[in-house]
Amino acid sequence: MNRALAEAAWAEVREPLDRQLSPLGAIGTLFPEPGEDVLDVGCGTGQTLLQLAAMVGPSGSVVGLDIAPRLLAIARERAAAHPNISFIEADAQTVRLPAAGFDAIYSRFGVMAFADPVAAFSNLRNALRFGGRLVFVCWRALAHNELDHAPLRAAGLEHLADMTPFSFSDHNYVVRVLRNAGFSDIAADVRNSWVSCGGVDETLAVALAVGPQGRILRENPDLRPEAEPRVRRMLESRASGGYVEFRAATWVVTAWADGSQLQSLLKRRRYMLSRVSRQTNAAETGSGDATTEPS
Repeated sequence: MNRALAEAAWAEVREPLDRQLSPLGAIGTLFPEPGEDVLDVGCGTGQTLLQLAAMVGPSGSVVGLDIAPRLLAIARERAAAHPNISFIEADAQTVRLPAAGFDAIYSRFGVMAFADPVAAFSNLRNALRFGGRLVFVCWRALAHNELDHAPLRAAGLEHLADMTPFSFSDHNYVVRVLRNAGFSDIAADVRNSWVSCGGVDETLAVALAVGPQGRILRENPDLRPEAEPRVRRMLESRASGGYVEFRAATWVVTAWADGSQLQSLLKRRRYMLSRVSRQTNAAETGSGDATTEPS
């Protein structure tokens, strides 16, 4: 992958992309508390950083970790008024993080491309304190994600799709990786969500710039003149009320750092009680459709 082209594309469509991905963040599952120190892996242009910083408050801190300097520059600008946000430009798999430096680690679509997932998550595990927790969002299978699959099918480019973003589509594989990295009490919750970044023009811009189709067209620009009108016609057929919506299928994965100290057990119990309460409220109000896959 040409990283410079990818960064430029993400930066160009960051605003509609934020709108599209915002419903998929699942930060509530992390349940960050005031005063906690949180690491955001693959923070990109910083939308989730701002959300996390608001939740941990001025007595807490949030560190944004990303390998893309252009995206971090945007994130730094957005976070300028937040003294509890700082940044690390590095690869999460190899960066030296402070041992036991964080209460929680979070990622929205920032952990699927590690060359060695066990090594990467072992590195992240070492940065968690006793009772520390990991929550990340990753894509399920491409076939279940019409957000990416529908534009690819419309353009006739399915056969060229890079499967890296869907490398964690098998939750059993995810559980094995995390166990081998030293995590325990691992759960993967199914999430099915409707998402939109706006109307036809905004959705077309995102579909042609990022994701599997965006990568194909960045690396094969000669395919764009034929693909673009096909994708536009598909989007126009789906538009309703000025918006184009797609179904997105994700896992929300939760795991805990090992530790037998009383503090660890108390933190874990408090978190699980809060999580059960939120799931009960969601079931009663019909606001969620998550189900838990046991580890």
